[in-house]
Amino acid sequence: MKALITGGAGFIGRWLVKKLLDENFEVWVLDNLENGLESNLEEFHNHPLLKGVVYEDILNEKALHSVFACKPDIVYHLAAQINVHESLENPCKAYEINIKGTYNVLEECRAIGAKVMLMGTCMVYDMAESHKAIDENHPLKPTSPYAGSKLSAEILAESYYHSYGLPVVTCRPFNTYGPYQKYNLEGGVVSIFVRQVLNGDDLTIFGDGTQTRDLLYVEDCVDFLYTASRSEKALGQVINAGSGTDIAVLDLAKMICPDASKIRFAEHRHPQSEIPKLLCDYSKARSLLGWEPKVDLSTGIEKLKAQLLETCALA
Repeated sequence: MKALITGGAGFIGRWLVKKLLDENFEVWVLDNLENGLESNLEEFHNHPLLKGVVYEDILNEKALHSVFACKPDIVYHLAAQINVHESLENPCKAYEINIKGTYNVLEECRAIGAKVMLMGTCMVYDMAESHKAIDENHPLKPTSPYAGSKLSAEILAESYYHSYGLPVVTCRPFNTYGPYQKYNLEGGVVSIFVRQVLNGDDLTIFGDGTQTRDLLYVEDCVDFLYTASRSEKALGQVINAGSGTDIAVLDLAKMICPDASKIRFAEHRHPQSEIPKLLCDYSKARSLLGWEPKVDLSTGIEKLKAQLLETCALA
């Protein structure tokens, strides 16, 4: 089997590359390195099944077409504009990358009949109504250009499934964390807190810390993506993935840093984008795919700490 991963040098992309190589896929990666890092793929450079790494953009149609010459069986489309705050300040960028870029990928897939694994986001849901666990039938209400553009990409991909019979699966993971995640991107609250503790810095919470997050360990997220990509039952479906448990950001901070005097509070730059509660109902993934998360939060945090400490030691 041949797989192409757009955004493959990113945080989740890096772990997906590892998973597919372990499963004996031939793998190609496309990444413009805006969010990804060359260093994320260093350990795989001599792997015989990593067939190509191209540092280009999905908006570059010529480069994209060239990469698709490998004729992948499955395309994991992870490349995206991923920052909510940036999208509020530059909505055009979110539109270009998340909608036009996805269109480019879909057209290339349509030409060769490749399966599309589309990376969605839980941010498309109506967070004002999220007082309970969110399943795939939860009302939709994108409240940022990021969320709007990602939802538009989902709908576009769904239209290709119905119009052309293109095999498409849309996955909506909740807050993913773990080793190799950048610590200066929103959504990486675990990585940010762990890095701050290891550096001896104060932990900064935006808002009052009562907002909750459903935190999914990255290898569980990648196992979900892989399992969905191998299932015929998943075709044409939108599927959530999360831990099924939420934790308040303040409680998370205390879990990572027991010294409460090191915890600070700050005002939001874009308070309208705050989410009071995020809790995933992944029962569809469980019933349809037989998927369950395996790594609990405390174990995941320890794995992240170990990777950061090892990186510092090597440096």
